Amino acid sequence: MEQRNNLPNTDLCLSRLAFGTASLHHLISSHSRRELLAAAVSQGITHFDTAPIYGFGLSERELGEVLAAEPSLTVASKVGLYPPTNEVATWSGVIGRKAIGKLYPPLSKVNIDFSVRTAEASLGSSLRRLRRERLDILFLHEPNIDLIETEEWHKWLCKERDRGRLRAFGIAGAITHIEPFLSVTSPLAQVIQTADSIERREADRLLHAQRPLQITYGYLASAIRSGSHLEPREVLIRALQRNQTGTILVSTRYKQHLSDYSSILKLDRK
Repeated sequence: MEQRNNLPNTDLCLSRLAFGTASLHHLISSHSRRELLAAAVSQGITHFDTAPIYGFGLSERELGEVLAAEPSLTVASKVGLYPPTNEVATWSGVIGRKAIGKLYPPLSKVNIDFSVRTAEASLGSSLRRLRRERLDILFLHEPNIDLIETEEWHKWLCKERDRGRLRAFGIAGAITHIEPFLSVTSPLAQVIQTADSIERREADRLLHAQRPLQITYGYLASAIRSGSHLEPREVLIRALQRNQTGTILVSTRYKQHLSDYSSILKLDRK
């Protein structure tokens, strides 16, 4: 399946389809999680997206095993949203916290912290879990522009890039989080990763701001929520046609879906 795009406004070359790990912890065993990630690589996916909040660190740790064996893969992680505990959770710990959290929310509540000091510590932890010396992209995760001191953040991100701990940086989240940064032409928005859909075309707001589509996600989930008549295959074909300049994040718990994605991407080449 391997097909790559030079990501606009960067020196990064990412696979047309990338794998998001937000639901990786839903698989019960470590073996099944790593097997799924390895299957993604075997189908030509070379870019992976993760965050400390995904599985409370579990997704980063599992992904690290695959990255260690495949140095050519690219990876993005995030700062700003953190798990309720600093310790990397086990699968049973994640599920337990989420279940009990429905009755006692503080147990599974996301910690929102847009201080540079916390971000610096989190970046170090992510690198250790991912078994990498450098991230290809570091995103501010669902950033609130009112909570961010832009100059301080930009200075720190540039410092981390110069010292070699990241190649690029940007912002990631729903368009409601992204749009305020567009209106002020924020230097933090070097790379934008945002949710989009065939039905509502949320990412058009990037195009209106004279920004190319870089990394988009959420097409299949949005189609399901909206009760779309389109088959998943058609949704993904249209997504690839819509975002021709960048990369589309997909996520699944089933290896067979990865084979389906591979066949769809062959159509995209024609």
